[in-house]
Amino acid sequence: MRGLASVSLSLGSLGLLRLFGLPWSWSLAASLGVYLGTGGWRYFYIVVRTAKRDLYGLYVLLRVKLALRRHMRAGSTIPSIFSETARAHPDKPALVYEATGEIWTFTQLERLSNGVAQWALAHGLASGEVVAIFMESCPLMVALWLGLAKVGVEAALINFNLRRDSLMHCMGVSGARVLLFGAELADAVGEVNSSLGKGMVRFCSGDLSPDRLAALGAQPLDPLLASASHLPPPRTHNKGFNDRLFYIYTSGTTGLPKAAIVVHSRYYRIAAFGYHAFGMRSDDIIYDCLPLYHSAGNIMGVGQCLIYGLTVVVKKKFSASRFWEDCIKHNCTVVQYIGEICRYLLNQPSREAERRHRVRLAVGNGLRPSVWEAFTQRFKIKQVGEFYGATECNCSIANMDGKVGACGFNSRILPNVYPIRLVKVNEESMELIRDQSGLCVCCRPGEPGLLVGRINQQDPLRRFDGYANDSATSKKIAYNVFKKGDSAYLSGDVLVMDELGYMYFKDRSGDTFRWRGENVSTTEVEGTLSSILGQTDVAVYGVPVPGVEGKAGMAAIADSDGLFNQEHFYREVQKVLPPYARPVFLRISPQVDTTGTFKIQKTRLQREGFDPRHSPDRIYFMNSRAGCYETVDDELYSAITGGRVPL
Repeated sequence: MRGLASVSLSLGSLGLLRLFGLPWSWSLAASLGVYLGTGGWRYFYIVVRTAKRDLYGLYVLLRVKLALRRHMRAGSTIPSIFSETARAHPDKPALVYEATGEIWTFTQLERLSNGVAQWALAHGLASGEVVAIFMESCPLMVALWLGLAKVGVEAALINFNLRRDSLMHCMGVSGARVLLFGAELADAVGEVNSSLGKGMVRFCSGDLSPDRLAALGAQPLDPLLASASHLPPPRTHNKGFNDRLFYIYTSGTTGLPKAAIVVHSRYYRIAAFGYHAFGMRSDDIIYDCLPLYHSAGNIMGVGQCLIYGLTVVVKKKFSASRFWEDCIKHNCTVVQYIGEICRYLLNQPSREAERRHRVRLAVGNGLRPSVWEAFTQRFKIKQVGEFYGATECNCSIANMDGKVGACGFNSRILPNVYPIRLVKVNEESMELIRDQSGLCVCCRPGEPGLLVGRINQQDPLRRFDGYANDSATSKKIAYNVFKKGDSAYLSGDVLVMDELGYMYFKDRSGDTFRWRGENVSTTEVEGTLSSILGQTDVAVYGVPVPGVEGKAGMAAIADSDGLFNQEHFYREVQKVLPPYARPVFLRISPQVDTTGTFKIQKTRLQREGFDPRHSPDRIYFMNSRAGCYETVDDELYSAITGGRVPL
């Protein structure tokens, strides 16, 4: 009876499909396919196990879909939505700057963003022009891009960690002719000042001496904003919900960053999904220690303030030692994480503050399954809101019911409600595998595949707006994926789906290598090695060895204390990893490079390989015959590359 009731419930929801522009036949056919493909009775098992989850997911999707339609019809923008929020909560704290304790109410944020808009008009900036913002995370940064958007000007949010060539690259691809920078980054601007040229108008916020300003060719921004009118600016543009809001740059872990286009509806969609999927409340206080040049910090975090009226505590930079004290100080109920933040917190010594906080929800992505339960148990976190998604993607998923290790799910009962799929690829080249009719081949449960999402530019949920560079955009689109003539976004990430539709992150494009006839997942090996080393930073990658097929595994390990013991490490590796996944080479460094969003950078490591002449770091080779890792010197390096040492 339970199974039949669940089937009735899920089939009853088919009437909602018309709201998503999906024919009944697709989902009925898909349901029949699942029924037959799972051996019949297993289908009823899947329905019983997943109906509640799927219906909640459908509810969230419906809430966001209807809201998007309403704002589309009304011609809304993020600034206009925020203005409504500010009127509803005039005196409530909107942003709290943790560095100074400064509190900005919704009225104050609205007035200052109006001042930015008025200044932009007075300076002659027109709708469609681009202004680069280069400063550390602070409430002013939000006021700047929000105010610029009020007059149709697009901000390029530049990573404050970038220097020289990378900084110039990001400035160049944005097409910006105005630079707003913080005084704390004056040295970085000075390094590229001559390359910026006279055509780039510069404004500096913060304390900088007149001589220093003159040397940089910059004007002080703060007095200009203080003297500007704080009244709402006149309507000087015709931008709508699907027009450009700002640019956010990819992390650049495998190359130079790309400027992803964020339109107003995309900003709203990301924030709204987070709010509804993870059960946030209007009285929540969010601790946002993520950089505001990134979508997690600026959209998933600050977006809850601008759209739903939550208070957001902005932390200039993440601090593992201050994390829980900050949460207690500001009565935070929600925290954000990304990348390795949870592991960094676990690596801290136990302290009283980690037991006295009021945090109930942690929202983010990149939480390794190997640290998930340890994180929730030690810090008493009731709910983890793990999600998968990139700034530009149209196939985001969310873990709405706390399934440990999963980054989200897709319904196996009604898979076409949200048209994303895992498709088969060559794991080395990431080339799509196609069937006889030229369409992509969908993966079965348990088979790793590339996550793709069908593109529909008329649907804010299915749009792909791409990058500032057209060539970069075209590389992320495939055609004839689900059916002839369609197009889909290529995520570049390999996931695995289980029988119930839960999805688990496996690897990013290029993070799998082949050794001894086996595919090695760098993500899985990194998690294992980090665990046996006490949550140390570890980067795993494949390196070519002359005359040897495939790539040998190499692990870069952070050892700031100089306590790494290769003998102990060798013994532990033999216990926990199969022979083909054990690192052949080790690189012991004081630290492992990470991006500003705590993703490990491997490009330089892969380029330098295991040649001891390219690095002052200690490099080791796994000598299986001797049962140990031994130091790679010039002589051993020559022997390995010359084929005189068996691997």
